Amino acid sequence: MITGAAQLDGAILVVSAHDGIMPQTREHVLPARRVGVEHLVVAVNKADGADPELTDLVKLELAELLAWHGYRDVPMVRVSGLRALEGDPVWTASVDALLRAVDEHIPVPVRYVDAPFLMPAENVLTVTGRGTVVTGAIERGTVRVGDTAEVVGFGDGFTAVVTGVETFGRTMERGEAGDNAAVLLRGVRREQVRRGTVLAAPGTLRAPDVHRPRVPADPGGGRAADRVRVPASRPPSTHVRPG
Repeated sequence: MITGAAQLDGAILVVSAHDGIMPQTREHVLPARRVGVEHLVVAVNKADGADPELTDLVKLELAELLAWHGYRDVPMVRVSGLRALEGDPVWTASVDALLRAVDEHIPVPVRYVDAPFLMPAENVLTVTGRGTVVTGAIERGTVRVGDTAEVVGFGDGFTAVVTGVETFGRTMERGEAGDNAAVLLRGVRREQVRRGTVLAAPGTLRAPDVHRPRVPADPGGGRAADRVRVPASRPPSTHVRPG
């Protein structure tokens, strides 16, 4: 859940009008705030069969919980998913009201489409007969079919030609910042790319093998720092040579 939520600009929190705040409600709000989900809209579901006064009490409790976690003035819309699916005009209108609240409360985020392309690799898979697919969220820039991308991370970087771009199963001519994309690379073996590497515009990134750690040397606040050379083929060592 946290991996997915970290890519969200806003979310709809669904709470039952009958049950109110449940343990899982708190378990969703806390990580949402921690990973940077800035905006929430609340859908108070099953409102068709709940007492209106009880629903008002649920909304008050929700407002207190959300304010505690830094979410204030959160829109709350009473809906009934089941009745809306059945075609009841009152409750289909409530779903429309929920979507309007999302449009009004969650702003369109700024996407850095003019910056050089960058996409951290979250998953890698092989499509038989086509090549290696790298999936992830594009952080900045754009990538088009036919572009050259550089794989940077463990070991020596290398370049590959992008032969396909998909977002949510749809074939696209390009992907841009904010998209969850699957990028097909020509002539790349699966073991050459793994989680922790990034796809970037050629020449815009370099994987350093020198790190300057800072560690406490004593309770008085002194620090020891030294340069530690780490081979690029393995993760940084935890051993530090005092200076």
